Amino acid sequence: MQERSQRGLGEVEYGLLSETEHSDDFSLNGETVGYICERQLSLSMWEAEASQSCPSESHSTNGIQVEPPLEPFVDRVICGDCKDILAKIPENTIDAIITSPPYYRQREYGVETTLIGNEEALEDYIENLVSIFRRCLELLKPTGSLFVNLGDKYEEGSLLLVPYLFAHRLTQATGAKLINVITWVKPNPEPRQYKRRLVSSTEPIFHFVKTSEYKYFYDQFCSHRDVARKRVKGGDNIGKRYLELIKQSELTPEQKSLARKEIIQAIQEVKQGEIASFRVKIRGIHSEAYGGHEGGRKSHLKSKGFTVIKMYDRAIRRDVIECPILSLKSLKHPAVYPEYLVQELLKLTTQPGDVVLDPFLGSGTTSVVAKRMARHYLGIEINPDYCEIANERLENTSVSPDAVEFYL
Repeated sequence: MQERSQRGLGEVEYGLLSETEHSDDFSLNGETVGYICERQLSLSMWEAEASQSCPSESHSTNGIQVEPPLEPFVDRVICGDCKDILAKIPENTIDAIITSPPYYRQREYGVETTLIGNEEALEDYIENLVSIFRRCLELLKPTGSLFVNLGDKYEEGSLLLVPYLFAHRLTQATGAKLINVITWVKPNPEPRQYKRRLVSSTEPIFHFVKTSEYKYFYDQFCSHRDVARKRVKGGDNIGKRYLELIKQSELTPEQKSLARKEIIQAIQEVKQGEIASFRVKIRGIHSEAYGGHEGGRKSHLKSKGFTVIKMYDRAIRRDVIECPILSLKSLKHPAVYPEYLVQELLKLTTQPGDVVLDPFLGSGTTSVVAKRMARHYLGIEINPDYCEIANERLENTSVSPDAVEFYL
């Protein structure tokens, strides 16, 4: 993904701006934390959905209810060093964190200081990341999820395994659970002229949680594929090949008659949406299944000469997201990741009204998608130019929870 600018490790005097203030300094709890990024005010249409997932003692701002400790932070782009800003956010208040920190020694992001990603030693880079994400885990609710995308780095012709060294170190240092390594597959990887290795076309997205009580909406992940499957599976030719195979088989006339009856019944169930699909195994044509027990598929092949395998599940939810790289000159950012990625991760682990944090916001994609999907957002970005881009994108984004971006 790499949707971000590089963040500094030193002290940077940026921070929050309240709804009414437009001065260079802003105080939070009596402490001056810096200057400016204008808050993106919330929309009243969120109120009904947000109120269902926020506690009764929450504070309402322009129709969106948020927990009182979070009110100064949510639905804003905060221009500042994430290390400083994260320290001020209350613990156990964030529902999901989706981010992509600067990759190790790969890009410049327009901030002149000693920054994450420019460390001389890989060990220092990993320790800096672990320090930041330890704090991110503290901010998560027990039901929350943390998604981190990192790319790898070649050095002297060999991959350093940076993402995996980081993931291992974080789990060891914090006790976080690593639920999945989701693979982002890029159909249009950046072309390279290497002749001694294949073009890299995947990146890992690590899914960490604090407890086993994390929110998880399995059927929502890549759910648009279910619609595509139904359209494909419901064609007029479904099952015809099996009927031809039954006719050609060595089954008895009685067995053939029963097989035709069961196959025609399965075809009707597919067309009526009662099952997703089906397969048929025929004795003498298809190989027997491994294992099995009496009453199962192997037994059916012996006693009936065939078995009909009905599939009730929807599309299998694999640990893969396939979507192309984006290259948008208008955003003036070196690495903008697709909105589709964020959308699917939010569908998997959040609900309308939840709070979504990106500590390395870049040009704003995580917050833009969160807003479109009727989630609260909190974005932190050290580069003022990218803060302006993110705010502009948010101003042009409407809350449309029913609008789904998809890639087939």
